[in-house]
Amino acid sequence: MRFSVFSKRSSTLALALALGMGGVLSVTALEAPAAAQKKKKDDDKAAKPQYSKGFVAAYNPVQQLDKDGDVEAVKAALPGVIAAIENDDDRNVAGSLVYATGSKLSDTALRRQGLDMMLQSGKVPAESQPGYYLQAGQLAYQDEDWSAARTYFERAMELGYTENDLTPSIAETYFQEERFADGVTYLSQAIEAKRQAGQPVDEAWIRRGLAMAYNNQLDAQAREYSSMYVRDYPSATSWGDAIGILYNTSEIGGEDSLDLLRLARRVDGLRQSNQYLEYIDQADPRKLPGEVVAVIDEGYASGNLDRSNTFVSEARAEAAKRVKTDETELPELAKDARAANANLVTVMAAGNAFLSYGRAADAEEFFAKAATMPGANTPLVLTRMGIAQLDQGKYAEAEATFNRVEGARQAIANLWAIYTTQQAGS
Repeated sequence: MRFSVFSKRSSTLALALALGMGGVLSVTALEAPAAAQKKKKDDDKAAKPQYSKGFVAAYNPVQQLDKDGDVEAVKAALPGVIAAIENDDDRNVAGSLVYATGSKLSDTALRRQGLDMMLQSGKVPAESQPGYYLQAGQLAYQDEDWSAARTYFERAMELGYTENDLTPSIAETYFQEERFADGVTYLSQAIEAKRQAGQPVDEAWIRRGLAMAYNNQLDAQAREYSSMYVRDYPSATSWGDAIGILYNTSEIGGEDSLDLLRLARRVDGLRQSNQYLEYIDQADPRKLPGEVVAVIDEGYASGNLDRSNTFVSEARAEAAKRVKTDETELPELAKDARAANANLVTVMAAGNAFLSYGRAADAEEFFAKAATMPGANTPLVLTRMGIAQLDQGKYAEAEATFNRVEGARQAIANLWAIYTTQQAGS
C-alpha cells in the first residue's frame, strides 16, 4: 500500500503558498531637484549654466506662472519650454520645472519625465545621482514599468546607494514580469554575494526565492532554497516545508520515503495523517516493529492519527507482537550478520533492525560492513550509516558520511547533513 504523503503540490506547506515580500519598496523621500540644486556650497561652485537665448525666452514667462501658483497653466506651457531646449543646461533646469510641476499635481508621468531630463543632462551633482535614480525607479515601479524600474534601481546601487538594499525590489521586477527563473537566479546570486562577504542573509529573501521557485515549478531551485532556509532559519515550519518540497519535486518512495520521514519525525515535521500512514507502511510492522509502535503512539498523542483507523490499529497490534519476538531473535541476527560468510541481505537486515531499535553502534557496524559488500545499495547504506553515527553523537563522521551520498538520494542526505550540523551546535 502507498499513501499520498503530500496530495497537492502546496496543500501542507506552511510557507510557500502565499508568500509575499511585504514592503518590497522602502520609499525614501527625495527633495525636489530644484531645491537640491540650491544646496551647493559656495566653495564647490559648478560652472555657471549657459542657457540658450531661445530657451530663456520660453522659460521665464512659465517660471513666473509657477511663482504665481498657476500650476495648471505651467503644465500647459511645458511642451513649449521643452521644445526650446538647446543644450544640457537648458535640459536640466527644464527638467527641474517639469519635476516640480508633477510633484505639485501628483502627476507621476511628469515627475518621471523631469527626473529623466535632469539625469540625461549630466548636470545632477554626483552625490545626488543615487537618490535621483532611486526615485526614478520608485516612480517606474509604481507605474508597473518593471524594466525601467530595474534599470534605475541597478544604476542607483552602482552609484553607491546604500540606505536601503534594493536587491529584493530588483528581484520583484522580474517576478512581476513573470520572468520567474531570472528573478530567482538574480536573488540567488545576491544571496551568495552576501555569504561571500560574511554578511547575514535576510530571511525574507530566502522565503521569497523559495516561494517563487516552488510555486512556478522551478524544482531544482526550490530544493536549493528549502535547504538554504532550514540551514539559516531552522524551525518546525522551515523543516516541514523543506521535506514537503522535496517530496513534491522528486520521485520519493519506498526506502527513500522512510528515511525522509525519519528526518521529518525528528524535526517535528510530521503534519498530517497521510505522513504517519506512509511511515507505518514503509517501516512495516513485520520488519521494523519497534519503530512502527513508536510512530503510531506519537501519531495518536499528536491527534494526527485516528484511533478508529483499522489499518493503524491492526499495524500496531501486529508490530507489538513482533517486538516481543525480536527481543529473542536479535542476538542471533547479530551473530549471523557478524559471521565471515554473512550475505548482504542478513547484514542489511541487522543494520536496519538495530537502527530501528536505537542501538546505533551496532547499526553502524553492520552498515559499514554492508558498504563493502558487492551489490550493496551504497547511497541507502551510507544514509543509514550516517543516521547511526548521528545517533551516537559522532557528528563529524555522520556529516562526512552523508556528504558521500550520490545520486537520487543526495537531496535526502543533504537535509540529514544540515540537521547533523545543527545538532552538533546545539
